[in-house]
Amino acid sequence: MLVHVLLYDAGQDSEGIHSLELSGQTVVLMFENCDDAERYAGLLEAQDFPTPTVEALDQHEVELFCAEAGYEARLVETGFVPKTDDERLMLAPPSSNRDVSNWQNEDQSVDGVQPSTPSDGLDDVRRRLEGLL
Repeated sequence: MLVHVLLYDAGQDSEGIHSLELSGQTVVLMFENCDDAERYAGLLEAQDFPTPTVEALDQHEVELFCAEAGYEARLVETGFVPKTDDERLMLAPPSSNRDVSNWQNEDQSVDGVQPSTPSDGLDDVRRRLEGLL
């Protein structure tokens, strides 16, 4: 099955994949629906994060890459409804990002964001979604 992931500098030597730090684990999001991936990329851009490219990749290949790198791959299915604060970050990025000004120079090709404590929870997600309208 094809899934959609967010890549930075797609096709370049410095290519990286978007990831989140959730409960101490680096998580790569795989979106079942391309529109969901595009929306998430738009939310990142609105937060002045580097603009990612949505790429369709084979789900097994992404999962294999994640396993080899020590990351967790999580599928965001169409119609996904979060049940926890961590899962809410799978629909909308955290309000603060890890400093990625030099992510291309890091030893690993994968980069992500450091979530803030989701104290605003649902209200924060609601504000971001309303900002898209």
